[in-house]
Amino acid sequence: MTDDAVPLRLHIPQPVARPGDASRFDYLSFVPGAAVQRPEFDTPEPELREFPYGLIRVIGEDNAAWDPGLDPEMMRSGLRAMLQTRLFEDRMFRAHRQGKTSFFMKSTGEEAIGVAQSLALAPGDMCFPTYRVQGWLIARDYPLEDMINQIYSNEKDPLKGRQLPILYSARDYGFYSLSGNVGSRFGHAVGWAMASAYKGACHIALGYIGEGTTAEGDFHEALTFASVYRAPAILVITNNQWAISSFAGIAGAEQTTFAAKALAYGLPGLRVDGNDFLAVWAATKWAADRARANLGATVIEFVTYRVAGHSTSDDPTKYRPADEPSHWPLGDPIERLKLHLIDMGEWSEERHAQLESELTEALRAAQRAAEAIGTLGKSKPSVAEMFEGVFKELDWRAIEQRREIGI
Repeated sequence: MTDDAVPLRLHIPQPVARPGDASRFDYLSFVPGAAVQRPEFDTPEPELREFPYGLIRVIGEDNAAWDPGLDPEMMRSGLRAMLQTRLFEDRMFRAHRQGKTSFFMKSTGEEAIGVAQSLALAPGDMCFPTYRVQGWLIARDYPLEDMINQIYSNEKDPLKGRQLPILYSARDYGFYSLSGNVGSRFGHAVGWAMASAYKGACHIALGYIGEGTTAEGDFHEALTFASVYRAPAILVITNNQWAISSFAGIAGAEQTTFAAKALAYGLPGLRVDGNDFLAVWAATKWAADRARANLGATVIEFVTYRVAGHSTSDDPTKYRPADEPSHWPLGDPIERLKLHLIDMGEWSEERHAQLESELTEALRAAQRAAEAIGTLGKSKPSVAEMFEGVFKELDWRAIEQRREIGI
């Protein structure tokens, strides 16, 4: 080392605020940039390279180019599903605290993403979800009682006790089996989409990961396959600012947007206001049209915020300011769509209160029915289920084990 050499320093990203600090989001850009325009879905990728640096918005914007032009009834359906999702999660969180289930996770503040995409995509398209898009199932009228039975792991659990609570699976509703290993979602979605194209089918795949998972190898491997084989897929990065207690900078948020990671693979990248139901819908439809036209995958970063803890095992006040959720600049997706409909003359505070009352009563009825079957430890699937759905034909060891327990 020479005398004038500068010592190297390792950069360790640090969040802008910790418990006790003032909440800040001034490091985020909400400038529309190129996203003020809505290009045709078949625009060549090289002409879209400024889009990852802007922000697609509709609600609150005058004459927004991305306005999907939804009729009020569809917007009310979205509002209903988002509200029901939040009420459902609040009720199940309380059930956990009462010892009725072992584990639960909420999507508070992120409801627009799962609900809008569920309503925007077609039956037969397949969603490869994370654990914060149960709104997809609720928007498609999956029975609430079945969801609660799965959470309680009781005798009527649709998954027969083979999954953790909230790790749903519902093929008929386009909801692929959830995985706690979130990085697998993109690989599975791309593989499914490639198979759909290989067979000459007409269905596309939707994959979700959080922003933290973009730092894992699975993410990059999936984007390579999506790019090379033009997989008909929509690849969603839900940037809710926190990966458990690790802030987004650990995954590279200080350097560029997550949507910009698409550029290295020759894929379009869109950065979208994830708390804007209409913007989520519009970006999803644009990417779906592109995939269905055999133009390949699109990466979408939804900028949102995880209001609640990561799970019932997490206390976010240990790593971020306690009042940080109230300072999130993109607001509440439910409140924003509600006020948008009111401004249109298509909704009112009175109708909203009535809807909340109706949904609450429906939830109470579903919970009572599930609890009549049993909560955690009070009821469970038959032990015989452990031998089913694993092997086409049981070998002698499994047969002997089944005989030993008397079934």
